[in-house]
Amino acid sequence: MNQQHWTRDGELPAAPAGPEAAPPAPGSLQALERVGQTQLPDADTDLYCITIIGQIEGHLVLPPQNKTTKYEHIIPQLVAAEQNDKIKGVLVVLNTVGGDVEAGLAIAEMIATMTKPTVTLVLGGGHSIGVPVAVAGRYSFIAESATMTIHPIRLTGMVIGAPASWEYLERMQERVVRFVVDHSKISEAQFRELMMKTGELARDIGTTVMGKDAVRYGLIDDIGGIGKALAKLRELVDASAPPPQTPPQKPVIQ
Repeated sequence: MNQQHWTRDGELPAAPAGPEAAPPAPGSLQALERVGQTQLPDADTDLYCITIIGQIEGHLVLPPQNKTTKYEHIIPQLVAAEQNDKIKGVLVVLNTVGGDVEAGLAIAEMIATMTKPTVTLVLGGGHSIGVPVAVAGRYSFIAESATMTIHPIRLTGMVIGAPASWEYLERMQERVVRFVVDHSKISEAQFRELMMKTGELARDIGTTVMGKDAVRYGLIDDIGGIGKALAKLRELVDASAPPPQTPPQKPVIQ
């Protein structure tokens, strides 16, 4: 049985210092809640990583059981990365099923218009409106096991049966096609053929493109994973860095 030894003042002595008695740091508890581990790698780097996972959430809030990426969270991160002088390049990692068209296009436009080098990497899947986001960087990679689903824009819920509704849908489709064609090497005819192909998907028209096929079509630049993506981003950062300035030489006085 453990006995407690009291001091003269009638108080218990302080607990002995040691790793078992020391409480966890507040930062460790937050890391445990967020990523499931207490020790995180050092983030002292000039490359910034943004992840787009699950479903891209737009103007409507999705059910809580859906894993989502909110565009109002991604856009401020891109603005902050653009303004931060310490950040030299941005890596965008995608594993998304798609989502809101306008939200996806907004994120894609933000990535495409950044002045700093950007590299995109598709892991798992970059489907639907994730395709414009995947091609928005200066260079794009896709894992060999990843896929990209290309299909026409679809509407869910009640639709007003008027000619203007179908005209709006066609114009929105044209925005997606134009962005993908302008930011990749795929031709418009090839992209539309993949989009309107029948028999590839179970309940819809469209095409599921594997990693190597995405590169073959010109949709994605290269096959690769995180190592090749970071190496390419570092190459782009070094290429965009201004040359070192040599101090002016003073004239020699004889």
